[in-house]
Amino acid sequence: MKKIDLKGMAAKSGGEYVFGSEDTGSHACYMIYGILKPGEKGRVVKPGKGHEEMVLAARGKLHIAGDFSGTLEEGSAIHLAGEQACILENPGTSEALYVIAGGHAEQGHHH
Repeated sequence: MKKIDLKGMAAKSGGEYVFGSEDTGSHACYMIYGILKPGEKGRVVKPGKGHEEMVLAARGKLHIAGDFSGTLEEGSAIHLAGEQACILENPGTSEALYVIAGGHAEQGHHH
């Protein structure tokens, strides 16, 4: 197994990197590392049919609108399933980081 520089990969790919099947060869789970610049808004989080995701505010706080609305404080997380969606915003003056852990929901797997 190799080490993946998620921070570097996210910076190169517009602020978000999906550590998943292309890196691991497995479709069982994935992790998304995201960076939001100060004041950045409009980052959509939506697991999609047959998937579930847990969204963690790793550094900074996030304002969230959508199926969950409110403030996600640093170290707090929410759970989304299927077509539930939220839009993330960084209201702070420094970079905010979030991590999304996702995988297949029990009732639906895609092929």
